Amino acid sequence: MSSHKEYEILNRKILTPSFVILSVLTAIGFYFIGVRFFEGIGAVTNLSDAYPWGIWIAYDVATGTAIACGGYAVAILVYILNNNHYHPLMRSAMLTSLFGYGLAGFSVVIDLGRFWNMFNLLKPQFWQLNSIMFEVAMCVMIYTFVLFLEFSPAIFEKLQESENYGMARLSEKFSKFLDKYLIYFIILGITLPTMHQSSLGSMMIIAAFKLHPNWHTPILPLLFLINCIFIGYSIVIFESITSSFKFGRPYETSQLAGLGRIALFLALGWIAIRFTDLFVRNQLMEAFSFDFYSVMFLIESALIILGSVILMSGHNLNSPRKLFISASLIVLGGGLYRFNTYIIGFDPGVGFSYFPAFGEFMITVGIVSFEILLYSIFVKIFPVLPAVHKSKAIGGSNV
Repeated sequence: MSSHKEYEILNRKILTPSFVILSVLTAIGFYFIGVRFFEGIGAVTNLSDAYPWGIWIAYDVATGTAIACGGYAVAILVYILNNNHYHPLMRSAMLTSLFGYGLAGFSVVIDLGRFWNMFNLLKPQFWQLNSIMFEVAMCVMIYTFVLFLEFSPAIFEKLQESENYGMARLSEKFSKFLDKYLIYFIILGITLPTMHQSSLGSMMIIAAFKLHPNWHTPILPLLFLINCIFIGYSIVIFESITSSFKFGRPYETSQLAGLGRIALFLALGWIAIRFTDLFVRNQLMEAFSFDFYSVMFLIESALIILGSVILMSGHNLNSPRKLFISASLIVLGGGLYRFNTYIIGFDPGVGFSYFPAFGEFMITVGIVSFEILLYSIFVKIFPVLPAVHKSKAIGGSNV
């Protein structure tokens, strides 16, 4: 599918000060994960029967999988719309998606009350085909495996350079096998996120009156699907500029400007659908009543609109600094929409409240740190980042 000359290994030291900091945060998170498995879920969380999920599901799964949709969004451009201009961004986007989805699945395991029953998901006699949660679980599990296969050419290219002749030959055979059949996994890789991202919206339709009308609507599946795609393009911009700045590489401005235009179109389209839906449901005045739920709605909308307005200028589209700011705002606003839908706007009744416990919070911090840590290691071992000689980017200092 791609030439290894299109990508390169980042020849930098793995052990850096940021590596140490991320390792410490990861270790703290895994300490609390150990406490959760040995002493029970109540030992590290403030979850209850009224609040059966907290930030692990609201952030790590509902929001985290949207942030991990960069691979899905770029794959639509490259493989569905046949636009190879964006192919150099494919592997880094795919790697971010792989870790994002893998750790989202891990978060679900941590959140399961009887986690030892999770293997029942693999037994057809226990399948509940009418369950949205079953569909989401199956899609996330299969998609994570598909992401690994889509990323594996980078691993095989590295192994083909091994001094071990047997390993190099075996890697070459696997690489040829994947080149022949990878298209089928790519089709799966586009179909599965379309299914489960819309289903993450469908799940909150079930909440009915427990979810505030600012977020509860029959078109939740559509809103969640479009939301994950514009977040996906924005997070690719964010990740590319961050890694270029951090590692002193040229900015992929040409491709990122194109992604910015698409993110602008989708984000404004999403805002238009969102406000039209509120108007049709006679909820628009309530959304501007400036009570707590109204303020949360206005913050999420303002972040997305402000980020989109920045992208309306052709000058800003070619400025890495402005692209970074706009992408950050859109990711924050789009992510807050999902967080509001799953936690802030969810009210199970009078007398119940939820705020994450310290251990619960540190587990999420540990998982996010682990994801960044793995990314920084992989780009220094495997050919993931676009080869500099292929890029038409602006110099690294010109931000």
